[in-house]
Amino acid sequence: MNKLGLIAGNGRFPFLLLEAARAHGAEVIVAAIKEETDPEIEDRAKADAGIRVYWLSLGELSRLIDTFHKEGVTRAVMAGQVKHKQIFSSIRPDWRLAKLLLSLRTKNTDMLLGAVAKVLGDEGIELVSSTSYLEPLLAQPGPLTARAPNDQEQLDIAYGREVGKAIAGYDIGQTVVVASQACVAIEAMEGTDAAIERAGMIMQSLEDEASTLKRSLTVVKVAKPKQDMRFDVPVVGMRTIEVMQHAGATCLAIEAHRTLIFDRDKVVTTADAAGITIMSTEDR
Repeated sequence: MNKLGLIAGNGRFPFLLLEAARAHGAEVIVAAIKEETDPEIEDRAKADAGIRVYWLSLGELSRLIDTFHKEGVTRAVMAGQVKHKQIFSSIRPDWRLAKLLLSLRTKNTDMLLGAVAKVLGDEGIELVSSTSYLEPLLAQPGPLTARAPNDQEQLDIAYGREVGKAIAGYDIGQTVVVASQACVAIEAMEGTDAAIERAGMIMQSLEDEASTLKRSLTVVKVAKPKQDMRFDVPVVGMRTIEVMQHAGATCLAIEAHRTLIFDRDKVVTTADAAGITIMSTEDR
């Protein structure tokens, strides 16, 4: 039987993957994370007999495995963000997750999720690419908006990619916000949106001061140098454009073939109306 386990985080990603998997005839067993998943997923399951939802706490790795074993799941996918700061919250890990956390040299995203993937694999559950069923949503190379980046934005993209690849290599974050080839904000545990908002506030604070930085911001979002497509794949959508508008950003650079764009048509139309250019670049 074509069964897929879906480990659902927050946002629209789990819903898009769920719809795509069902369209391909897969029966989907959803492991919904109490601290992250939108409760609307229950309504989706009630409307489709091919979906079953189990609610688990973020710390219940053993229960996740037991649930998938009970349902006969041998292939699973992670979709949707799980905030990294949750690792340091009051959530109590079960014995299996606690043992895993103690064994990690560092507790960054790659180390943690890679270790979880290995545990699942050892239990006969293969973790597959989070872009499974969603390849059409991956960005293609070139400008995606009517306006291409201007000369200054091109310089900021090149500089931002250089900085972004460096921080992504250490699994710190995947987004850099640049103005006139100066780094205004770097994403860490707070996430992309908060990093963009912070950059906007910094630039706002400089408006009444003598500053060599122009008000225009360029947001550069990169994949990791050795991006594991099973988890933490870069994603942009309407929320990204809305936050950029509020922050006064005029350019968004993403990576072709390694970035998912949700609501592409609406994203491009909104960006065009706001004078924001979106550029999808390839590694050379």
